Amino acid sequence: MSGSPGFSADAREGARAHLLYLHGFRSSPRSFKARVVQQRMQAAGLAGNLTCPQLPPSPKAAMELVLTLVQRHADNLAIIGSSLGGFYATWLAERFGCRAVLINPAVDPLQDLDKHVGITTEWHTGEPFEFKREYIAELAALKVGTITRPERYFLLAATGDEVLDYRDMVAHYPGAHQHVIQGSDHAVSEFEQYVDEVLAFCLRDSLQGGAGSDPAR
Repeated sequence: MSGSPGFSADAREGARAHLLYLHGFRSSPRSFKARVVQQRMQAAGLAGNLTCPQLPPSPKAAMELVLTLVQRHADNLAIIGSSLGGFYATWLAERFGCRAVLINPAVDPLQDLDKHVGITTEWHTGEPFEFKREYIAELAALKVGTITRPERYFLLAATGDEVLDYRDMVAHYPGAHQHVIQGSDHAVSEFEQYVDEVLAFCLRDSLQGGAGSDPAR
């Protein structure tokens, strides 16, 4: 993707946009990318325009929580989702017709997460939690086979992702804005280099006159 407007300029004009950040499996709002987004939004004076919840292990409960948190922002919502959060973001983007940035998204997490059924731990606290067998069926209910309006999606994928295959991501989001990073890793450890590009894409609807004016809606 090239030619993105600078986030600093966009932020002053697009303050009506509300941003939802969704972390990945075993992660939290304390993840590196979530903190980079939080810090950048705060620096732009937009901390109040960001929702970054701790998602429960149950996909059904996670989406019920998110819908409760962002329903009032349905007309001016944009989403950033990382890994499993990217899977959730895709379902939500189809539901709300909003923009979504997907960072090394899990395209089909059912098989990958099947091996995690049982007791596991949260990365940042070490706290144990149970990923139940019925959660696989809950994931299946959220799967988007084919995206619509690809212009509202931005894929940020790393060829060096050690967890997921970037080629599956590229194939799942045909026609979307795509920035394929050569190398890097699943966490996109250099995410600070890309955060302005990501946030500029999220705010673009507001800059073009609000959600109702975007043909992707």
